[in-house]
Amino acid sequence: MGKIIISENVSLDGIADDPTGDEGSGHGHWTALISAQDREKWYQAIHEEALAAKALLIGRRSDAWFASRWLPRTGDQADRLNGMPKYVVSSTLEEPMWTNATILRGRVLTEVAKLKENLPGDIVVYGSIRLARTLLEHDLADELRLYVYPVVLGAGERLFTETGGKRPLRLIRTRSIGESLVQLSYEPAG
Repeated sequence: MGKIIISENVSLDGIADDPTGDEGSGHGHWTALISAQDREKWYQAIHEEALAAKALLIGRRSDAWFASRWLPRTGDQADRLNGMPKYVVSSTLEEPMWTNATILRGRVLTEVAKLKENLPGDIVVYGSIRLARTLLEHDLADELRLYVYPVVLGAGERLFTETGGKRPLRLIRTRSIGESLVQLSYEPAG
C-alpha cells in the first residue's frame, strides 16, 4: 500500500501559491528571498525526497508547470523527476504535458484511493494546492511536509482554507534546512 505525502513550500503565513512568480499574482517570487546557500540545502532536501518517492501525484496545472520547468533541464534532479511515474488528476486533460504520466479520470477520491492501494511506496504531491486540500479533507494524505520560508506575504492562496474543517495533526519530524528554512512533517492524529 502506498503512502501519500503532500510536500509544499509555504510562507510563514501559510501562502502556497506562486512561489516562483511565474503565475503573475503580484506577490510571487517569494522562494527567491533566501540565500543561495539555503537554496542549495533546500534543493538537496527535495532531491532526497524525489529519490525516495515511487511516483508523483499532481493536478493538471501542476503537470503543465512542472513539465515546462523540468523537461528542458538535465542533471540528477531533472533525470529523476522526468523519469519517474506521474499520475495527473484531471477531468479535462486529453494528454499530460510531463513525461511518463498517466491521467487519473473520474472521481478523484476513488482514483486516488485505488492508486494508493495498488502502488507501494511514497507517492509525493508537489504543488497542486487544490488536490492537496482535497486529499487532506478526505483523509487520503498520510503525511504533510511543509517547507516553511521566512517571509510573510499577507495575501495569496493559502494551503488551508476556512472550508477545510478541523484536521488534527501530529508533528513527527522537524528539520532545519540551511540557516533560514525549516521542514515540518506531520501525520494525521487519531
